[in-house]
Amino acid sequence: MTPPAADAPAGPDPAGPDPPGPGCAGPDWAGPGGTDPFGPPDPTRLRVAAYNVNGIRAAIRRGLLGWAARRRPDVLCLQEVRAGADLVPDELLAANGPFAGYSFSYHPGDAAGRNGVAVLSRDAVHAVRLGFGLTERDKRPDGSDDFDAQGRYLEVDLPDLTVASLYLPKGAADGEKYESKMRFAAQLSEAVAASVARARSQGREYLLCGDFNIAPAEIDLKAWKTNRRSPGFLPAERAWIGALTTTGGLVDVVRALHPDGPGPYSWWSWRGKAFDNDSGWRIDHQLATPGLAGRAVVAGVDREPSYDARVSDHSAVVVDYRR
Repeated sequence: MTPPAADAPAGPDPAGPDPPGPGCAGPDWAGPGGTDPFGPPDPTRLRVAAYNVNGIRAAIRRGLLGWAARRRPDVLCLQEVRAGADLVPDELLAANGPFAGYSFSYHPGDAAGRNGVAVLSRDAVHAVRLGFGLTERDKRPDGSDDFDAQGRYLEVDLPDLTVASLYLPKGAADGEKYESKMRFAAQLSEAVAASVARARSQGREYLLCGDFNIAPAEIDLKAWKTNRRSPGFLPAERAWIGALTTTGGLVDVVRALHPDGPGPYSWWSWRGKAFDNDSGWRIDHQLATPGLAGRAVVAGVDREPSYDARVSDHSAVVVDYRR
């Protein structure tokens, strides 16, 4: 197995130290000319954010709720919540907090302190589905592919939209972890096709948000030449996510609005100067059915202004859609 380059998102990163002070000082994605394209919430738009928080308790300590109070997403898809259902901090849904009155749907998974995906929604949720319906035929004899139990996929039905929160396995350059990731990806493709068909039959659009652990193209990571054999940038992985946006019929919303790159990156290692040098990867995505993607007004990565202001090793992918 070829070791990944130093800035590759392979293997567990250390959580990193909590920054000094009360947490995030105010993340701000710099759009063209250094401007913030999002601005205050607009009632004519639906603001959706995808955020791998690298542990909900640590993220709250670092300023997640301050970020939410400023950005006020209507829908927030979380990945790597990494807490049992009874260990999610009360502050997340506090009556005086930014998510007061929100619906909270959570799939913690069966591995304590790992994985976990959630959807917070301002609108009422009509249905919740955990996992993507793995059949007995798809399971391995040792149970190692019981993906539905791992807390990696959850979807909810909102009035006009089905939203899914995804945390794809990191995998490896080869071996069993690589094979398992690709099996997960294949089963996910089938599940997404079924979910899109279900949503359309019920008059809903479909949106897949989260941490895919895959950079689709060379413009999606800074050090692509040194990471050609790294997990997250392997040919088969890139072909798979490319199929989702071709034969799968979904649209990569951020790339559609920012076709040239580089980036915007969404993940930077805690180690070294990766964040300061913007040596990142674009591995967090919002993939939408064309009807919804066509209503995207602004999209980007809500990159924090400094290393010490980081909530996670990821930054939120935020898109405003016309209602």
